Amino acid sequence: MKYVDEFRDGQLAKGLAAAIAREATPSRNYSFMEFCGGHTHAISRYGVTDLLPDNVRMIHGPGCPVCVLPIGRVDMAIELALEHGVILCTYADTVRIPASKGLSLLKAKAGVGDQRADIRMVYSAADALTLAQQNPDRQVVFFAIGFETTTPPTAVIIKQAQTLNLKNFSVLCCHVLTPSAIANILESPEVRQYGTVPLDGFIGPAHVSTIIGSRPYEFFAEEYRKPVVIAGFEPLDVMQAILMLVRQVNEDRVEVENEFTRAVSRDGNLKAQNLVAEVFELRREFEWRGLGLVPYSALKIRDQFAAFDAEQRFPLSYRAVADNKACECGAILRGVKRPWDCKVFGTACTPETPMGSCMVSSEGACAAHYTYGRYREVA
Repeated sequence: MKYVDEFRDGQLAKGLAAAIAREATPSRNYSFMEFCGGHTHAISRYGVTDLLPDNVRMIHGPGCPVCVLPIGRVDMAIELALEHGVILCTYADTVRIPASKGLSLLKAKAGVGDQRADIRMVYSAADALTLAQQNPDRQVVFFAIGFETTTPPTAVIIKQAQTLNLKNFSVLCCHVLTPSAIANILESPEVRQYGTVPLDGFIGPAHVSTIIGSRPYEFFAEEYRKPVVIAGFEPLDVMQAILMLVRQVNEDRVEVENEFTRAVSRDGNLKAQNLVAEVFELRREFEWRGLGLVPYSALKIRDQFAAFDAEQRFPLSYRAVADNKACECGAILRGVKRPWDCKVFGTACTPETPMGSCMVSSEGACAAHYTYGRYREVA
């Protein structure tokens, strides 16, 4: 398949591995964070780390939308379904995120006492809007999560709902922003103060960057002196990005480079950006799992579209909930720990019985390591 097969070529991978080994200076260490869960998945699936020299280390970042969603937000969705009787629609991985009281959206759907939540897994935001049209006597809420990639479709359905004058459709908005999370990582004590998480550069996300472009990352190169290479999700994309980062470090360059030129431009998708700006505005703060309260890191629905804001339509309030004490998901999302550092990883916590969100989504670091057996190399 064009644009896929050629980026999975084993011989080319060997050549890139040799180039990285040749150019990585033996006397120093290189630590690069792949921000996006899609890159984490690719690295584990294709064994990219097996091809890297020992002094080139990859650190997992917080770029998995399911993983960073805090328990309190899932609790709000469960409350909507159980106490307000709505049809709650969301993407598949979201239904398995552990919530309070041993619940998840999936367990609420199976039944809590004599209550059964009406929760529907959808492939797109548009499916939720269609359900609202098909069920005019029921309130339908779309539980919207994700980074900049999934935000434009949510904006589209809110505008469509307004055009159709739908009275039974709203959105529980939990869309978050990539640059804010990167800034939070760079400002964290582990990076800035203690140096316990050494960071020499970032592999920038692919799909997010098709929307926002490469321009927003220039701030991190200028202000924090950290190079960024935007890369596609195929294994050769990732390996080429690592080689580009090694070269920047060796040459003492701090730039934003774009490996994913087949899809990403400097300015991104301006039409999508304008649509998002029309429907959404910044929240003052938003809680992320692992990162805590991060200022101006998420979006809320503008007042002119308040009729389609579930937080306005229903009497909801957010309550912060601590993660399971046995789960190290928060530390893994910050790059402080690795999946196998967690005592319940692969034992009490598996993809079938997840205790933390990093084991739920295929983009989660724990799920990726478990699925592709990477933890066995450490055991």
